[in-house]
Amino acid sequence: MNRGGIGSASIMLVFVVLCLVIFAIISLSPALTERTLANAEVQLIQEFYAADAIAEQILAEILAGAYLYSPIMGIDVITGWNMQFFVPMVYFTVPINDTMVLFVEIGLDAGYYHILAWQMVNLHEWVPDESINLFDPDTFFQGW
Repeated sequence: MNRGGIGSASIMLVFVVLCLVIFAIISLSPALTERTLANAEVQLIQEFYAADAIAEQILAEILAGAYLYSPIMGIDVITGWNMQFFVPMVYFTVPINDTMVLFVEIGLDAGYYHILAWQMVNLHEWVPDESINLFDPDTFFQGW
C-alpha cells in the first residue's frame, strides 16, 4: 500500500544531514582561528631566525675584532665590562619585528667568547587589566 508521503526514514535522513551541516559550520570557525594563529607563529619563527642569522654574522665580525668599529651591519655594538665574570663584553640588539628584539650579550676572554645572553625581548611592557575589582580587602573585612 503506497501512501505517497514522506516516510520517517526520509525525515530522519534530512535531520541527520542538517545536523552534519551545522556541525561542519560550527567546527569551521575554530579551524580558521587555529590557522591564523599557526600562520602568526610561522611568521614569528621566520623573523626570529632572520634576526638570529644577522646576530651570528655580527658575532663573527666581533670575533674578528670589528667590534671596535661600531656599527656593524647597521647595528650598534656597545662595549663594556662584565663585573660578574671580570671580562670585557659587548652587547647589541637585532630587531625581530615591531614588538620584539633579539638581545645578545657576549663576554670576550683571551681568544674565547662566552654567550651571556641570547634571547628574545618584548619591547612593550605588560599592563594588567585592573578594570574589574575582584577583591577589595576594605569591604571584605568590614563585617568582622
